[in-house]
Amino acid sequence: MKLKLATLFSIVFLSTSAQNNVIDSLKLLLKTPISDSTKVKVLGDLSWYYSGISTDSAFYFGNAALDLSKKTKNLNGEAQAYNDFGIIHYKLSNFDTSISFYKKALLIRIKNKDSSGVGSLYNKMGISYQRIFKMDSAIYFNTKALEIFEKLKNIQYVALIKNNIANIYFNLKQYEKALTEHLEVAEIRTRINDEYGLVYSYTNIGNSYLYLKDTLQSLTYYKKGIEVSEKNNYEQELSALYNNYGGVLKDQKKYGEALKMFDKSLKLRKKLNDSYGISSVALNMGDLYLQTGKINNAELKFREALYLANKTNANELKMNSYKSLLYLFAHKNNSDSVIHYQKLYSVMQDSMFNSRVTKEIAEIQEKYDTAQREKEISQQKEQILKSELEIKNKNLYALLLGSGLLVFSIISFGLYKRQQHKKREYLNQLQLKEAQTYSKLQDQRLRISRDLHDNIGSQLTFIISSIDNLKFLTDATNEKLKNKLAEINQFASATIGQLRDTIWAMNKNEISYQDLQSRLLAFIEKVKTVATTIQFHFTSNIQSSNIVFSSIKGINIFRVFQETLNNAIKYSEATEINICISENSEHIEFEIADNGKGFDINTTELGNGLENMQHRIKEIGGEIIISSTPAKGTLIKISCFKNKTNAL
Repeated sequence: MKLKLATLFSIVFLSTSAQNNVIDSLKLLLKTPISDSTKVKVLGDLSWYYSGISTDSAFYFGNAALDLSKKTKNLNGEAQAYNDFGIIHYKLSNFDTSISFYKKALLIRIKNKDSSGVGSLYNKMGISYQRIFKMDSAIYFNTKALEIFEKLKNIQYVALIKNNIANIYFNLKQYEKALTEHLEVAEIRTRINDEYGLVYSYTNIGNSYLYLKDTLQSLTYYKKGIEVSEKNNYEQELSALYNNYGGVLKDQKKYGEALKMFDKSLKLRKKLNDSYGISSVALNMGDLYLQTGKINNAELKFREALYLANKTNANELKMNSYKSLLYLFAHKNNSDSVIHYQKLYSVMQDSMFNSRVTKEIAEIQEKYDTAQREKEISQQKEQILKSELEIKNKNLYALLLGSGLLVFSIISFGLYKRQQHKKREYLNQLQLKEAQTYSKLQDQRLRISRDLHDNIGSQLTFIISSIDNLKFLTDATNEKLKNKLAEINQFASATIGQLRDTIWAMNKNEISYQDLQSRLLAFIEKVKTVATTIQFHFTSNIQSSNIVFSSIKGINIFRVFQETLNNAIKYSEATEINICISENSEHIEFEIADNGKGFDINTTELGNGLENMQHRIKEIGGEIIISSTPAKGTLIKISCFKNKTNAL
């Protein structure tokens, strides 16, 4: 938690001029005789105040505070310096870097048993993970922070963290749940007169109503937020509210008013050096230009948004940029670019909304919801231990007296049996709750897979059918158009195949090796019908019958296997492909070798396909080796641990 030297300065600093006065006062204080610990605090405060004015000065004073803290072995000062560096990088939209500094500060504050400081860092880490759309990590750290501040009865922080968790529900498209949480947070902030926090609540409530199609309520809360922010000169919050308000006006086709709002938001965000926010405004402005027929302006804005999203590693904005460029090139009838950005969008969407994230979020939320029940169970355990101790004391007393031994022995035995019975009942209840939780997770998994099959699958099938019908309506001599239709048909068919493979993995909690091998062999047989000039040889030396994979591990191995064979067929000009699967005491290995033309791996730039393969294997804790020699062929070897599904 930020140390403010409250005993030296009892002023609330809201404006830039006021901040400059504080900075001048702190610099003067540095020139006076003060202790090392006070000097560390002053340097840290200078770093914090400069973070909103001058990044270079913020880093200068932050490094000075860190150096002095290390020299004087001031662990609190060292932790605060790392915390301040994390805040500076967060404001610069360097979210991965901010997380790394928060982790350094966290280690020290845990060692110092600083509960409030630890909770504050968990909160900051949760927000940073949310900005790069790692929602499993975001809800994990926010939940840990909430538990700490509820225990400390810090209502303001409880409201802040509940707000963050509600935003995670919003990002996962659970708008009703997000709205309920945000309204509860707004009530808390109204009760404690937290105007700054209320601005965030009004913004988030407006966003939730917007996605629930209640535009009137959305505008009402945006106006409330703007009114409070303009009164208090909350520039960061105003930049977001202007952007959101402009988005609603754009959807209402009030383009002139919307553009004014976007310009106001953009001006503030450039002043604040907020790359993430500038990217968001650029997407809105690009969409407005696209709707009003200004295609070139729209493309410039979409590409600016994508550049800044890549710069800040903001995955959600990156995905939305791909989607916007997809629509743009569809408008320009550029089918090659449409297919390119559709693939990028699909890969990003698959990465962000996979079943592992959904499962981990559900597990973490369930842990928080059952915290009170676990507390009651802990109390029951304590009571059982006390009862057993009383029994031992009674037996000892009976033995010393030398009388009534038999009576007390019988009573003690009866009490012991009763406690054993209670323990068995307690264990049975725990097992029942675990079974119910597993059943709920499995039902959720099946529901998602059914939705994918019934909705997206049927829509892709309709697209393929429509393309086939268009072929008959198209001029028979227009070969270019027919070829484009065939490409789109083939892409949609391949997407259906990938969808079915994903559903196959989602429907299983574990995938046995036999099941995976059957899937691989089926794919090889399918490939043979296309690659008729290639001889395929498949061998498996797997002796174990109990090898299993998690669903995400199984689908990743299968996807890499697909990509490897597809590359060999398309580019290698091979006449023979050998597939071998083997095992040792710890690993299972997959080898795919061809006798094609090969390539020089030191001079050839790896494409998206090979990079995606490396990413998938790294994600499951495995290793992939790609070796190739010109005119001699290519070998791809995948190695991963056996029977470690709990870790993946």
